[in-house]
Amino acid sequence: MALNSLFYNIKQGFLQIFRNKGMSLASIFSILAMLLILGIFFLIAVNLNLFTEVVKQDYDQVEVFLLDEATEEQVEAITAEMEDYAGVTAVTYRSKDEALDIMKERWGESGYLLDSLGDNPLPASLLISVDTIESAQAVSEHAAEFEGVEDVQFYQETVDKLTRITNFLQIGAVVVMIFLIVVSVVVVSNTIKLTVFARAREIRIMKYVGATNWFIRGPFISEGIIIGLLAALISTGLVSLLYSRIVEGFGMQVMAIVSCPLIPLGYMAGNMLIIFIALGVSIGAWGSIISMRKFLDA
Repeated sequence: MALNSLFYNIKQGFLQIFRNKGMSLASIFSILAMLLILGIFFLIAVNLNLFTEVVKQDYDQVEVFLLDEATEEQVEAITAEMEDYAGVTAVTYRSKDEALDIMKERWGESGYLLDSLGDNPLPASLLISVDTIESAQAVSEHAAEFEGVEDVQFYQETVDKLTRITNFLQIGAVVVMIFLIVVSVVVVSNTIKLTVFARAREIRIMKYVGATNWFIRGPFISEGIIIGLLAALISTGLVSLLYSRIVEGFGMQVMAIVSCPLIPLGYMAGNMLIIFIALGVSIGAWGSIISMRKFLDA
């Protein structure tokens, strides 16, 4: 009995969507727009969080990147000078191959992709450990003065900046999401109301013969859920397609510049699908329930 009722509700939900194609499409696009914007925030915030966590692992270090042309004598001179500098506790040399091995380890199961690289794009470096964060600024400025040095990274500054940016994005995403959810619920609610008015006589007859409010609501809630589910699937596909292009086009460059990979597409797509379906279905269901409350006096 319950299974028959479920199939009836789903069938009626699809029929009602086709009867009101224009408003149904408006509802789908409303939820779709909200999820696309949320997806972009999600992509940026998750990758920034990963980068921040990777950088935090080295917050007490200054990394001195060396030019490929740097001679062994220059590297030894920099090492000896920095070992005696105030605030420095240790200086460790990291070769290009070691840097690539670490990158493969950070990529996890996707590390094999780095085997397809031609020349190793990562530079050799000196990892300078400092006793306090306050010492890092002076150490980084002094290390930058040597010949053979390409760049110097002071990670605490980067962590602070990334944390502020990530927090701002998260707050912005929540504010935008709440606004768009309200808009989407209103649009879905109005769409369902059209169907309710079109079937007003049928609904009155159903109530007259003893149908419960939830039995009457079933097809309309099904309609809202289907609308939300379609929007969720489409938005997941579009955001995943966009992200795959970003990974293919800029993944290696990002890895070379910041020594941190982008989150794998499979992980992002899977999590987005779960989040988007939960949001889309919830919006559709609530829009349907709200549209029926006044009509059913419930």
